[in-house]
Amino acid sequence: MIDTRKFYIDGQWVAPKGGEVFDVVNPATLQPVATISLASVEDVDAAVAAARRAFATYSLTPLSERLTLLERLQAIYRRRYREMAETITLELGAPATMSYEQQADVGTGHLQAFMDALREHRPVEVLPNGETVLREPIGVCGLITPWNWPVNQIALKVIPALATGCTCILKPSEFTPLSALLYAEMIDEAGFPAGVFNLVNGNGAVAGAALSKHPDVDMMSFTGSTRAGIAVSRDAAETVKRVSLELGGKSPNLIFEDADIEAAVRRGVQHCFNNSGQSCNAPTRMLVQRSVYERAIIAAEAAGREAQVGDPVQQGPHIGPVVNAQQWERIQTLIRAGIDEGARLLVGGPGKPEGFASGHFVRPTVFADVRPDMRVFRDEIFGPVLSITPFDTEEDAIALANDTPYGLAAYVQSGDEARIGRVIPRLRAGMIHVNGAGRRYGSPFGGYKQSGNGREGGKFGLEDFLEVKSIHRG
Repeated sequence: MIDTRKFYIDGQWVAPKGGEVFDVVNPATLQPVATISLASVEDVDAAVAAARRAFATYSLTPLSERLTLLERLQAIYRRRYREMAETITLELGAPATMSYEQQADVGTGHLQAFMDALREHRPVEVLPNGETVLREPIGVCGLITPWNWPVNQIALKVIPALATGCTCILKPSEFTPLSALLYAEMIDEAGFPAGVFNLVNGNGAVAGAALSKHPDVDMMSFTGSTRAGIAVSRDAAETVKRVSLELGGKSPNLIFEDADIEAAVRRGVQHCFNNSGQSCNAPTRMLVQRSVYERAIIAAEAAGREAQVGDPVQQGPHIGPVVNAQQWERIQTLIRAGIDEGARLLVGGPGKPEGFASGHFVRPTVFADVRPDMRVFRDEIFGPVLSITPFDTEEDAIALANDTPYGLAAYVQSGDEARIGRVIPRLRAGMIHVNGAGRRYGSPFGGYKQSGNGREGGKFGLEDFLEVKSIHRG
């Protein structure tokens, strides 16, 4: 049992002012693996005060100095890479291979992309009218990150804050705090000035709200549920601070009759199940042209049956558990809703996979004949659950794809470049993936509608943390 009750504030590991604690549980074994403290309002105040003091000098540091600090952090992260992967497996239940190849890799990949963007960044711009514009750090930033891709979201928030000259307070999810504590150790070793980066663990109702409402916090960057993002926005509105949100998704995967059907379907099933379905941009709504619908159903059922659930500490392509009991119960409720509302169950269903009586394991599940009025079509499930819906025409596909309050990602599978060119501009989503193409580090991550605002990653991620100041000379 790891005792990690201290917070990182003003360059020191300090004891909390409050006394509430929380056990971090391994979702595969249901055994507590660590104890953390939950921050009080007083703890948040101390972290914000440290960040405010540090901003006065850190905001004026030259770009070259900040780059040097980030380069040190990159070297330290690479040295402790395997430790980070193992930590994520312990706290999240992500399988060892997936943790090493994906979950931990984002820490070094995003950092490199931000450094590349920072080298190209020009803080001074002369406009065509001859006047000057400065881009300056926005100030003290509150950063709230989720449990599903813990280091991914830490890197997408902490790095651009530090790169642009901001100071910050990180509040990671209390369900996956160990990777954040390890990241804090790396930042400390890299030599960032005291107060530039601060970490407090806590829950949203106390620590998250205290950050969002705090008058000395200039910006909130939040990733999580749409419901919680609305709460952050309301709290932040009291002090009219900037709010950047990366929220939920219910991403459509459009498979047209001229695509490689079997390959597209298999790819879609595997992507939906990756990270046990706990990805906001997962292609969870597979929309298939009716002329090839039965072929797609056969392929989806085969791919779904091949999906394996396994022990996270073992190497391999299997999926692990979901993060906690609350999440497991929500997934079960929605799987049962799919059955009750008349969807055709191809693979999986409610309950735990055979051989996994303990742990928060979910049966990989595929539904066919899903209608737009069903909950499995409309609700973000955040588990390994795929719904498949037929469409007739290109117009029908676009209408179904956009029939959601979310707009994070969309996926298009077609062999017709003209069709792809027609469809992409009409999809109300922030990221479009064509024929299995993935994202590259440095590309903007974010969505439309209730999937949030702002963009994370590369130069677009830097801009979120910058203010614009215009200079008018006589």
